Amino acid sequence: MKWVNHIAIAGATCAIWKPELVPIAVLGSTAPDWLEWVLKACGRRVAHRTLTHYVIYWVLGIVFGMFVWDFHYAITAFSAGGFSHVFADSLTLMGVPLGWWSDRRFNLFGGRLRTGQMGEYWVTGVIVVMCISVGVMTRHFDGGDYTPFFWDYPDYYHQGLIDGAEWKENRFRWL
Repeated sequence: MKWVNHIAIAGATCAIWKPELVPIAVLGSTAPDWLEWVLKACGRRVAHRTLTHYVIYWVLGIVFGMFVWDFHYAITAFSAGGFSHVFADSLTLMGVPLGWWSDRRFNLFGGRLRTGQMGEYWVTGVIVVMCISVGVMTRHFDGGDYTPFFWDYPDYYHQGLIDGAEWKENRFRWL
C-alpha cells in the first residue's frame, strides 16, 4: 500500500482511541518502511517486507506498551501504527510474514489488493469512514470528555467558556 493510505488508516484508528497521539501513530504507520532505510544506512541490508514487517514485533510492541511500561501511551500508539501498516500490507498480493520462524507470507482476504490501484483507496476510505462514524457515535459532547479534534462550540457557549462572537465565528466548524 501507499504511505498515504497507511497514514490515513493509522490516524483514523488512533483518533478514536486518543486523538492527541495521532502524530505518533502516523509515525509508526510509516516505520516498517523507513526502518528498512535506517537498517541499510547502518550497514544491514534487508529486503522489503521482511524483518521490519514481522507481525509479531508490532504485536509485542503493543503488548509491552499496554501491560509493561509506556510513557503516556507513546509506545502503544507507535506500535499500533506499525501494526496497522503490516495489517494493511497483508491485504495485498505480496502479503507479510508472521515472524522470523515463518518462511511464508500470509494474506488477509486472499491478498486481493494491488499497491497503487483503486482497491486500496476504497479499503482505506471504508476504514476511515467507519472510524469517523465510531468517533462521532461514541464521543460525548456534553463537555465531560476532552476531544481536541471535535470541538463543541455551542456547548462551550452555553457553559460560558466562550463569548457570542467566538461562537458565531466557529459555529459551523465541527473539525
